[in-house]
Amino acid sequence: MLDIIIESRQALISPGFSVKRILPYQLRRMVGPFIFMDHAGPLSVPTSTNLDVLPHPHIGLSTVSYLLDGNVTHRDSLGVEQLIKPGEVNWMKAGKGISHSERFEDPAMLSAGGLEMIQTWVALPEKDEEAEPTFKNYSADELPVFTDKGVWMRLIAGDAFGLSSQVKTSSPLFYIHVELQAEARFGIPVGHSERGVYVVKGSVEVSGVTYPSGKLLVFNKGVDPVIIAKENTTLMMLGGEHLGERYIWWNFVSSRKERIEQAKEDWKQGRILLPPSDNEEFVPLPEDKSKPAGGPPPGILS
Repeated sequence: MLDIIIESRQALISPGFSVKRILPYQLRRMVGPFIFMDHAGPLSVPTSTNLDVLPHPHIGLSTVSYLLDGNVTHRDSLGVEQLIKPGEVNWMKAGKGISHSERFEDPAMLSAGGLEMIQTWVALPEKDEEAEPTFKNYSADELPVFTDKGVWMRLIAGDAFGLSSQVKTSSPLFYIHVELQAEARFGIPVGHSERGVYVVKGSVEVSGVTYPSGKLLVFNKGVDPVIIAKENTTLMMLGGEHLGERYIWWNFVSSRKERIEQAKEDWKQGRILLPPSDNEEFVPLPEDKSKPAGGPPPGILS
């Protein structure tokens, strides 16, 4: 029934800012088009702590920012400045190249333990890898919600359980935020070739086995498991159709190794512009100690 169980690992994003990294994983690099997943928080730090993620580049993917608590300010090279709040979706399609920053400009929120964020990257189909970059923020009110006894669910993107999100995607997928009360039962979407369930908090039982938080359960195609909440539990469900082999290095994703090399040079030479309202500093290209297929080194959160 289970294809693989992925245990989250600690990754240092900046001094004092560590996250749980779920994807990519050595034995399972992608689930559908999802090629990267980080879970930040719940986090409580002194008001003097700077957790800002400086401007950095992306190609060949869409970054998806979803907050469970707190807020963060997004600025990008398109000139967009957007405060992201819980339940909203920031969908940024990097395409041929974009840069952005993530600034935590509410020290009181951070000191009160009010930050919890899930970030994913969705690889683009080959035909869209060199598309013009775009950005769209969707408010919580724009996203479909389903409720039942002991169950609350928000469809962030894609199609699932007879619902359809208006978030514009580039390939068939689903991405869902689920809240379950203790003993509630829930399924996973059918009709998708690859499906995963990440336990954000709480614990679940599947086929008599209990899985705690911090684990991504990836299910085999065609199975229809019943997920039972052992306590009040938060889940993120994700998956879709596989796009084929992808290379990932730092913040770059592509179907072609040579495109990764071009992106490195583009960033070094300043050919990927900085956000116009956040262009005084940026993250330099890391020293290349791995092959492009070796996965992103720690240091940057989407």
